[in-house]
Amino acid sequence: MEMPFFSALNLRKSYGSFTAVNDLSFTIAPGECLGVIGPNGAGKTTTIRMCLGHTVPDGGSIHALGLEMPRDALAIKAALGVVTQFDTLDPDFSCAENLLVYGRYFGMKDAAIKARIPQLLEFAALTHKANAKPGELSGGMRRRLSLARALVNDPKLLLLDEPTTGLDPQARHLMWERLQVLLQQGKSILLTTHFMDEAERLCNRLLVLDHGKKIAEGTPRDLIAQHLEPDVVEVYGVGALALVDSPLRNLAARVEVSGETVFFYTQDAGALLQGLAAYPQLRALHRPANLEDLFLKLTGRQIREDA
Repeated sequence: MEMPFFSALNLRKSYGSFTAVNDLSFTIAPGECLGVIGPNGAGKTTTIRMCLGHTVPDGGSIHALGLEMPRDALAIKAALGVVTQFDTLDPDFSCAENLLVYGRYFGMKDAAIKARIPQLLEFAALTHKANAKPGELSGGMRRRLSLARALVNDPKLLLLDEPTTGLDPQARHLMWERLQVLLQQGKSILLTTHFMDEAERLCNRLLVLDHGKKIAEGTPRDLIAQHLEPDVVEVYGVGALALVDSPLRNLAARVEVSGETVFFYTQDAGALLQGLAAYPQLRALHRPANLEDLFLKLTGRQIREDA
């Protein structure tokens, strides 16, 4: 049987009495973007660190490109590209110099790296910033430079840990466009994200983690269809919370409250919208169910602090 492009089998990792990852298994195919979503403390970053060989699992195995972690860690890392949550660019080097120095970590010759630098800067839309230092760049530019740096060794698999956190909408969209290009080129991506629109746009498949365990897996559309009613009506305004105990509740399959908003989940919103006409002081938003609804249903609406 052919070995998957990348596979993690029964991964476990604990820190004292806290179990960060609990019997987690997944595979990644060539050209696939696998998204990992879950609340803070769900085990996303620990999973990425084990895949990188930065954290040794307490149990389980990781195979990539026919090799095994940690036995073949150096060979696997040579075929990976990494963009972490936090900026690790060298502030003393220009954009081009950051790429050159990083390429040397892979044992690449300067001539080979310098030949790649123009196309990497062009890919990151930073050709005009080749001689600028990271401190002179916007947040979006720095994230694109981090992505370009992760590509210096022409990796087959990219591990991206919340790559667009802190970016404004325009910068996020440009980053998404660049990641789509990489997928079209046949590269594989393992992506952790808190942005559900990002997961829906980029990911072929999703893992939903909570308390270190996989609680759901599938394509975004399939997961929404499996776990949610198709229609959502959000109602907010003065007096909206009273609707929870009103007859309108019977027109929905499920009702949830978050802050001052009441969420009605229903197979058909028609009757509910008619009923809401009797409450002109309230505002209602009718929309299809989305990944954010899925996330909140599976992991809860309670905010969690970083674990």
